[in-house]
Amino acid sequence: MLWVKSLHIVFVASWFAGLFYLPRIFVNLAMVPPESVAERARLLLMARKLMRFTTILAVPALLFGLWLFLGYGIGRGAGWMHAKLLVVLLAIGYHHACSRLLGKFTDNRNTHSHRWYRWFNEVPVLLLLVAVVLVIVKPF
Repeated sequence: MLWVKSLHIVFVASWFAGLFYLPRIFVNLAMVPPESVAERARLLLMARKLMRFTTILAVPALLFGLWLFLGYGIGRGAGWMHAKLLVVLLAIGYHHACSRLLGKFTDNRNTHSHRWYRWFNEVPVLLLLVAVVLVIVKPF
């Protein structure tokens, strides 16, 4: 079980590293002047590659988490686990939102400012903080 826990933590940390950085690229994309085609193309390439890599990392993070929950019964029936599962769903939703936003940048249909993306970038920090507190402290 400790191997599964370790791998779950490593993949969650890696997944969230991508979720932390991808919106930072969006901040930069939102600030690119229209005439700076090469800069925009470079940032879009970086964002697409990071999105792909982040998605790949999310899969084992979720699978190892399911293994811990279903296979070992960790947190089964506990209130903190229900709250953590909600946080996981929110993280998956955030990941999906990043994918949609990237699509809007790719299609040149972005409607948000760089300030909006700076605030958007704080969401995964809060999600990770809440998840860690729920798992370690088990407040309920």
